[in-house]
Amino acid sequence: FNRQQLAASRLQKEFNNYIRCIRAVQAASKSLYDCINDVYESGWVGQEALCAQTQNIEMLWQDLSHKLADQVLLPLNSYYAQFPETKKKIDKRSRKLVDYDGQRHNMQSLEGGGGKKRDEAKITKAKEQLALAKRTYDALNSELHDDLPALYHSRILFFVNNLQTLFSAEQVFHAETSKVYAELEAIVDKLATDSTKTNRTSKESDKSPKANNVNSSSPGSPVSAAAEETNE
Repeated sequence: FNRQQLAASRLQKEFNNYIRCIRAVQAASKSLYDCINDVYESGWVGQEALCAQTQNIEMLWQDLSHKLADQVLLPLNSYYAQFPETKKKIDKRSRKLVDYDGQRHNMQSLEGGGGKKRDEAKITKAKEQLALAKRTYDALNSELHDDLPALYHSRILFFVNNLQTLFSAEQVFHAETSKVYAELEAIVDKLATDSTKTNRTSKESDKSPKANNVNSSSPGSPVSAAAEETNE
C-alpha cells in the first residue's frame, strides 16, 4: 500500500509540474508567433497563410493543455485521493484493535476476580463493551480486506488508461504540429523563391540596353561619326 501510494504521489507531482511547463511553453509559443506575425510584412507572399498557421499552433497547444489537465491529471487526482482515505481507515483499524484488546484484558481481569468477589454488573457491562469493540474492529477489518486488494489490483488498469490517454494526446499534438510546421516552411520557401525572382528581375533591368542606346545616339560617339561619313 505504501509503495503504491508513493508511486501515485510521485506521478501526480511530476505530472503537475509537466502541465505547468506545457502552459509556460504555450505562452512562450504564442508570444513568439505574435512577434513573427508582426515582423512578417503584409506585402510579403503568404502573409495571411502564415497568420492562419500560427493560429493553428496556438489552438493545438490549447487543446493539448486542456486534454492533459482534464483527461489525465483529473483521473490521476481521483486515483490518488483513494490513498489518504484508505490510510485513515487503516489507522482507525489500528486504534480499534487497541480498544478491542483493552476490552478483552479488562474482561479477563473481571472474570478472574483476583480473589475478589465477582461484580456481575461490571462483568455484564464489560461484555457489552467488548462485543461492541469486536464488532467495530471486525467491520473495519473486513472492509479493508476488500478495499486493499481491490485498490492494489486497480493500479494496472488505471495506469494503462492514464498513460494511453497521455501518449495519444501527445501523438496527436506532435503529428498535427508537424503538419503546421511543414506548411510554415513551405510559406517561407515560397517567400525565398519570390524574393530571388524579384532580385533577378531587378538586376536584369539594370543591365538593359537602354544605357547603350543613349550612348550610341550621343554626338561625337564613333558610331555617330561613322554614320555621318556614310551619309556624306
